[in-house]
Amino acid sequence: MSARNEPAITADSDALTDDSVREYLKNHSDFLQRHPDMLDFLHVNHASGSAVSLVEKQVSVLRERNTEMRQRLNALTANARSNDKLYEQTRHLVLALLEAESVPALCAAYRLAMQADFDVEHTSIILFGDPASAPDGVRVVHAEAAQAAVGALLRGRKAVCGPLRREELDFLFEGAGSVGSAAVMPLLGEEEIGVIAVGSSDAHHYTSAMGTLFLQHIAEVLVRLLPRLEAPARA
Repeated sequence: MSARNEPAITADSDALTDDSVREYLKNHSDFLQRHPDMLDFLHVNHASGSAVSLVEKQVSVLRERNTEMRQRLNALTANARSNDKLYEQTRHLVLALLEAESVPALCAAYRLAMQADFDVEHTSIILFGDPASAPDGVRVVHAEAAQAAVGALLRGRKAVCGPLRREELDFLFEGAGSVGSAAVMPLLGEEEIGVIAVGSSDAHHYTSAMGTLFLQHIAEVLVRLLPRLEAPARA
């Protein structure tokens, strides 16, 4: 005797349709468990045309889902490791900037960390002021000269990534040669203090789709530290 009373369904019943069978099985999810012999009569065709039992099909679907979940987990794990590495590199850079006791030391710490820790191919930090008063190891240009060369990159007051114009790349990476793409971030305090940039010889390395949170964070740290140090005289 069945464990529950079920309405009789016959093959010639007017109510017997694909939808009614589907709805019935949804409402009686243990039907095949209570009638395991029915599995021998149920088959699902593969695209190749061969028939397999419903159990085999379910195992195949579960196996595919398991593979997909493993791939997602591996991607999440790899992303977490990458974020951990970036955090440690960023922490090391910020500490090095905080320990700098002069503008030249600050600029040197920025360039060294970018090249040694972040493996950046080209890097630059440019301050706005009077070039005649620039300390050794610090590149200082008039703000008007920067506006003429890279004004379009500074106008948005946010990071810009991508393959820039040759004139812009030559200004940002003076004497660097074959720079194909870059990420640029203005240094904005109460006024424009300068600009930082990282570049690559690969024209497709830096793109507009890249995240710029890291570069913005470093720029914010520099903007807060520069006024505390002996900044170059303003033009």
